[in-house]
Amino acid sequence: MILPHFQTLALPPDSNLLDRVDGWRQEATRKLQQSQRGEKGQFLTPSSVASLMAGMFEFNCPDISLLDAGAGIGSLLAAVVCELCQRPNKPHSLHVTAYEIDIILIEYLKQTLELCSIECQRFEISFTCEVREIDFIQDSADMLQPNLFTQSVKREFTHAIINPPYAKIDAKSQARTLLRSIGLETSNLYAGFTVAAAHLLKPNGELVSITPRSFCNGLYFRDFRKVFLQMMALRQVHIFESRQLPFRDDAVLQETIIVRATKQIEQPDTVLITSSSSAGDDLFLSHQLPYTALINPQDSDQFIRILPDSLSQKVVEQIAQFTCTLEELGLTVSTGKVVDFRVRSDLRLKPENGTVPLIYPAHFSAGGVEYPTATRKHQALAVTEKTAALLVPNEHYVLSKRFSSKEEKKRIVAVVWDANKINSSRVGFENHLNYFHQQGRGLDLTLARGLAVYLNSSLVDAFFRLFNGHTQVNATDLRNLKYPTVEQLFLLGAQIREIFPTQRELDRLVERQLLKATNPLENSPMTIKNRIDESLEILAALGFPKGQLNERSALTLLALLDLKPKDAWESAKSPLLGITPIMEFMEEEYSKKYAPNTRETVRRQTVHEFLDAGLIVVNPDSPERPVNSPQTAYQIEQSALELLRTYDTSDWDKNVRAYLVHFKEEKLLQAYSKNENICESE
Repeated sequence: MILPHFQTLALPPDSNLLDRVDGWRQEATRKLQQSQRGEKGQFLTPSSVASLMAGMFEFNCPDISLLDAGAGIGSLLAAVVCELCQRPNKPHSLHVTAYEIDIILIEYLKQTLELCSIECQRFEISFTCEVREIDFIQDSADMLQPNLFTQSVKREFTHAIINPPYAKIDAKSQARTLLRSIGLETSNLYAGFTVAAAHLLKPNGELVSITPRSFCNGLYFRDFRKVFLQMMALRQVHIFESRQLPFRDDAVLQETIIVRATKQIEQPDTVLITSSSSAGDDLFLSHQLPYTALINPQDSDQFIRILPDSLSQKVVEQIAQFTCTLEELGLTVSTGKVVDFRVRSDLRLKPENGTVPLIYPAHFSAGGVEYPTATRKHQALAVTEKTAALLVPNEHYVLSKRFSSKEEKKRIVAVVWDANKINSSRVGFENHLNYFHQQGRGLDLTLARGLAVYLNSSLVDAFFRLFNGHTQVNATDLRNLKYPTVEQLFLLGAQIREIFPTQRELDRLVERQLLKATNPLENSPMTIKNRIDESLEILAALGFPKGQLNERSALTLLALLDLKPKDAWESAKSPLLGITPIMEFMEEEYSKKYAPNTRETVRRQTVHEFLDAGLIVVNPDSPERPVNSPQTAYQIEQSALELLRTYDTSDWDKNVRAYLVHFKEEKLLQAYSKNENICESE
């Protein structure tokens, strides 16, 4: 249908289409029940995410037919219209088909489409649309598998843009049956929407979708990957550094990614991998990845391995040196057997007669276990007929946390349970832990220490982050890792005594003992990661807000110090650098290649913050030079340079406190002087 023109909906001069629609999104979100949104998997697309998605299309044809399955209030459609209207080569026509079944959202959707019509008229694009208030899975199945009872004509689209619902599908549900009819077995609605949309694309049609990253690996989505990748060729994948930011209004816990794919059997040579801290951040890491590195043609599970930069490729190459499975090592990993709320009557706050230790993640401490510890958790379990089967012999194990998020410093956190430190015949491991064992019995202590060192390494952490998009570190994830040989693990463990090594010592040990490299400390993934982490730690110590504690800021600081991954902090320098040399340093020394058109983001969101904090100065060589000059250069402030050179020393904490006190006094003095001048002028 063609919507009539309503002058009352015309945008005011100080507004724009996306702002208006995003206001409706927030209004609609307040009207929807939180529980209902979670149950249906409804998470409306913020304008920043919608714009990012719309900008990924190529839009090479003059007449566009666009599908939005699960359109919500139409945020994605509005973003596409804004994108098309701003492109130099505008299409002749745009026809939109929007599916939505929520009554509340449909009213907003119709208003959005009317604004889209008005916007297209302004730019002489013929606009038509249709709102289909029916279930998309049902309708697409009817079109793809017509029968005597359904005479639906198959619709085909040149483009599809979707933010599908994330809800689970019951095995006996109608949706599950319908999806089976089009050749897909899946337990999640977003996979069904994605495959159905792909089926409805014309040859060479484009699909852009935002979904949880969880489909990229694991057995649950194997069938989806195979079906989807048979039809579609991945062209671009965009990932976010933060798990929360893309849908921060909706508390989405899963990591989300944006995928652009085209409907064709032939695979491209490379895939563009981009990443940013959030959808609104225009500083993009950009990396061309060989298609065979993204999806190994020999991998029967069709895992999608997203490597955002060349450093990630080095991580994969180094991990590939380890080939042993846990089974080959004679080990296995299991989830802790004690589910505390099921044995509530047998829990005890403190150890007493007739109890055994009950270990939680709260007991983890510096590579080992501190027991008992200061915690509100129950720390002991009464030995009864009910609990006896939940206990294991008090022998040496490696324990790891089952839950961690992308934002945490470590995804895999492992410790050694040293049985010699606890006088008990048995022990209970709570369900939030995984534990490594040998057929239910403990490990040799040296082997356990070596295994803990390997699991805690920055190399394993970096590798795990590449392929794990959810908050859990399941026993299956740990089984799927590859490990050093038993001999190598014993060699590592023999280097460990009572005090567990620091992260830097641990990584050097792994590089020296396990990795086959002539100069293992030079620009290795672990060395680079640790140096970036150190830079972030410094910025946090200097009081920078959370929004500044990101990789961009860390790398900018390192560039301004001319500090390469292997350099000692005491060798930090203070070169004069412009924005372009700063970004070149990031790529050459830290393998982080940012898109050339993002220089202004580095200047605006990092360098200006450094200036405001007094960490750097601008144009010290020529103070009269305008700050907007192409020759503008920045330099670390001298007292900050002297401070940062002491980062690796025992005086660091004391020096930071002194620096901050001095800095505050300087600020107060400047403010006082400014007020005095104002008073004198009055």
